[in-house]
Amino acid sequence: MITFIGAGNMARSLVEGLIAKGTAASTLRVADPIEPQRAHYVALGVEAFADNAAAVDGATTVVLAVKPQLAAQVLGPLSLAPEQLLLSIAAGITSHALAAWTQPDQAIIRCMPNTPALVGSGAAGLYASTACSAAHRQAAEQILNAVGTVTWVAEETQLDAVTAVSGSGPAYFFQLMESMIDAGTKLGLSPEVARQLTVQTALGAARMAAETNDEPAQLRQNVTSPGGTTAAALEVMHSRQLPSIIEAALTAADHRAAELGREFGN
Repeated sequence: MITFIGAGNMARSLVEGLIAKGTAASTLRVADPIEPQRAHYVALGVEAFADNAAAVDGATTVVLAVKPQLAAQVLGPLSLAPEQLLLSIAAGITSHALAAWTQPDQAIIRCMPNTPALVGSGAAGLYASTACSAAHRQAAEQILNAVGTVTWVAEETQLDAVTAVSGSGPAYFFQLMESMIDAGTKLGLSPEVARQLTVQTALGAARMAAETNDEPAQLRQNVTSPGGTTAAALEVMHSRQLPSIIEAALTAADHRAAELGREFGN
């Protein structure tokens, strides 16, 4: 039995992804204080609770899918058994804080998913506490693989970098697409045509990076003819320090993730 505490978009994507991959709805539960949120899951055949304690009773895995600032007040009243897997997708909340609010030897896995999970194309970074068994890891992978890919990190602090790269990453690509659409419109394309070309180009480039053995640097070079149009565009990007800007941006996100962990984990 898998219980989700919190019925927001990420929980919804995971529940629907699991059902689509063959998990029986009767083996899933959701807890949320808002009745309209619960109603959606009831329609899927998932048992929904207003009471968190009732929802986690007998669950093998408890997925904490609430805002980070709510984690302490949600977990505090619960009496989880140490062998119950606590899979937290609450950004920034450390395993140390989660153990303090549950059990010192609680099986805890932290996960940093991202919003493309909503369309089945997520990228999740996971970290397991020392109390976790191979079965706990497998259970977490099953849940997250339902909506994308899973990568494990060896050190918990690396989840801050995961947050910077993939957790916040979709926004960087959306910003690039937004800028390309605006630029294409200024160059004479209609907004609709500029959007279609930009989105399909982003999709195609991502598929090439995912489905070939070439590194992105090689794929970039393959498109760049000396003295050509691509070279002219890339020359402007490099002259304005785009790689340095990206590095600085991701470093800021990494540092902010660590700050949020300290803020909400106290």
